[in-house]
Amino acid sequence: MHYPCLILKHEFLRSCNLCSNRSRIQNDQNVKDSIITSTWRVATKGDYPTWVHSSCDFLSISPESGNLALYKYSNVAMILSNPILSSPHFLSQNHPEMSFPSFSDNLHDSTSSTPLLNGSHPRKNMKRTLLILFGLLLLVSMVAYNGLYTVSNIEQGEPSNTKTVPSTKSHVSRGVSNGVSEKSNRLFSINSIGESENYPWNNSMLSWQRTAFHFQPEKNWMNDPNGPLYYKGWYHFFYQYNPNAAVWGDIVWGHSVSRDMIHWLHLPLAMVNDQWYDINGVWTGSATILPNGQIIMLYTGSTNESVQVQNLAYPADPSDPLLVDWIKYPNNPVLFPPPGIGYKDFRDPTTAWLTSEGKWRITIGSKLNKTGIALVYDTEDFKTYELKEGTLRAVAGTGMWECVDFYPVSKMAENGLDTSSNGAEVKHVVKVSLDDDRHDYYSIGNYDEKKISFIPDDVKNDVGIGLRYDYGIFYASKTFYDQSKGRRVLWGWIGESDSEYADITKGWASVQSIPRTVKLDKKTRSNLLQWPVAEVDTLRLRSDEFKNLKAKPGSVVSLNIESATQLDIVAEFEINKEALEKATESNVEYRCSTNGGAAKRGALGPFGLLVLADEGLSEYTPVYFYVIKGSDGHLKTSFCSDQSRSSQATDVNKQIFGSFVPVLEGEKLSVRILVDHSIVESFAQGGRTCIASRVYPTRAIYGAARLFLFNNATEATVTASIKIWQLNSAFIRPFHPGHKI
Repeated sequence: MHYPCLILKHEFLRSCNLCSNRSRIQNDQNVKDSIITSTWRVATKGDYPTWVHSSCDFLSISPESGNLALYKYSNVAMILSNPILSSPHFLSQNHPEMSFPSFSDNLHDSTSSTPLLNGSHPRKNMKRTLLILFGLLLLVSMVAYNGLYTVSNIEQGEPSNTKTVPSTKSHVSRGVSNGVSEKSNRLFSINSIGESENYPWNNSMLSWQRTAFHFQPEKNWMNDPNGPLYYKGWYHFFYQYNPNAAVWGDIVWGHSVSRDMIHWLHLPLAMVNDQWYDINGVWTGSATILPNGQIIMLYTGSTNESVQVQNLAYPADPSDPLLVDWIKYPNNPVLFPPPGIGYKDFRDPTTAWLTSEGKWRITIGSKLNKTGIALVYDTEDFKTYELKEGTLRAVAGTGMWECVDFYPVSKMAENGLDTSSNGAEVKHVVKVSLDDDRHDYYSIGNYDEKKISFIPDDVKNDVGIGLRYDYGIFYASKTFYDQSKGRRVLWGWIGESDSEYADITKGWASVQSIPRTVKLDKKTRSNLLQWPVAEVDTLRLRSDEFKNLKAKPGSVVSLNIESATQLDIVAEFEINKEALEKATESNVEYRCSTNGGAAKRGALGPFGLLVLADEGLSEYTPVYFYVIKGSDGHLKTSFCSDQSRSSQATDVNKQIFGSFVPVLEGEKLSVRILVDHSIVESFAQGGRTCIASRVYPTRAIYGAARLFLFNNATEATVTASIKIWQLNSAFIRPFHPGHKI
């Protein structure tokens, strides 16, 4: 059974032996550096260290709290009202019913007959008390989940100010009051009095969740990708980052570099919130590389009055390939919300593109009532701007457009295009992140430079109402043109779907998707294709191959591989012709999210793979196809990822994701799946439909993780050919001066 701990702060800190004696740490009171061990997090607040045990629920108590329930707490440490004069008292696990005494003003009065919490007299426990005074750690007051959780930055070069994070026992909204989309992880298990009930995660479970080859900072919160670019042999990735805690807030720009977009090196923070125009956040922005090689960075700042403004920054030393230092333009802001636009509805400038007149053009997301819009500005120097009449696109009912992206794709060639490309052989893509539902939608169509308008090819797939980049957890995405390899690369923020309690406990939240190439599907011409960048293949180690496996209706087939935690899986499936011909036609539509997931059986599905499963199938995540025969006799295929049985944990969002996937005549059903601990990215039919999901198993971890082929159809026999690679870790780490440039 999991017991919470009661802990507290003491001025003269020496050692600790709480929480079932799991760890003992010595600390000199003069040492102000923070320390991290496998079991404890240590931070510094003022002159006194703060210790937080990762397996405890922390409660704040006072004399007014009255009796303490029997067997409720694993350990209790208490200090009287004066932290310098008082003696600490420690109560061991499963102590009998306890109550608080009445404390006298003179805490060291030898005549006091006030009993200790265990009912014994002070004189009888003097030796024990003295030992406790000099030997026990008396920790933190009002820490974590029923009080305040204190997080301190210990990395060199990061801000040292300590921030507090509100309790996670009730839902806390983050971001909305600042004028951005909700950034709080939703809490899912609610008890009878409206409080969240958090699963008793242990260190082993939480440590396993950290990814091996997806980008994430060393600790704390991350969200939107910002200003990705390629410069002097290095890929640069900037991102929204909270250096102070594992929840949204205090947003600055993190910065990392890589030679291949896989093996990243963390650099110092690129830009911090140190000016009146970005004091409430250095928010999302984009990079533009001018023909002369100059880099322009435009970003949104939240001012001291929470007005969203656009700001200009540029490298302090263009000769530095790492672009470590950045200068903010002295006359920032360069753009304020125009008349008629809400002061919290004006953000996320795009990469600029050249017009035929030689001017640079950008678009910025906004809204008018419930109509999402993309405002357009022209500039010659990125310091002064002209607001163009009308909008690039406006779609009623879509709400605020965040993180607008605008770029060309070739109708003929496989390579990507520079953002300024235009012409008869070019289609354009407008992508928006909808503030209302936190999904990324795109539309393919034609851009009229003179009219400054975008017209979708299919109004049913207009901006914000049709196609999505990803049908799982994927938001605030941004592309850039990689001029070194002639490709357009897409990044997306993949947030958590567990509780903030778990995120704060493990000390980090969010990852970035594997960078994906994006291009027009030349076969359908109605959707984009997304695929992991080729550099991912360099992580491949040993492989196992299973050819022509037969999976009969209702069967589960174990795939015996070495490990199932870091995988690159490529699979093809065929349904037997007899079942296809026999299948009954129907006009019933199948939806992944509402039709029962992988447990819902049909004649032609579901079938696919069970990833991150344990041997007994108490936990598993199906990634699967579901085929139906429509009333017109044509097959319709859905591609889904089902988290409903992915974890025994109660504070995890276990949604079923997915959508329709186009399958052309003669094509086999195919999927590529990247498994990286708590993230599963799946790409169906060459990337026509993609799903990123977060998975938090409690049993199917480490060596207990398994992989299965399954077929839950009632009629179809499925033939599968599967190749599976073990993937190496990317060893993402801080940059050191000794690294070769």
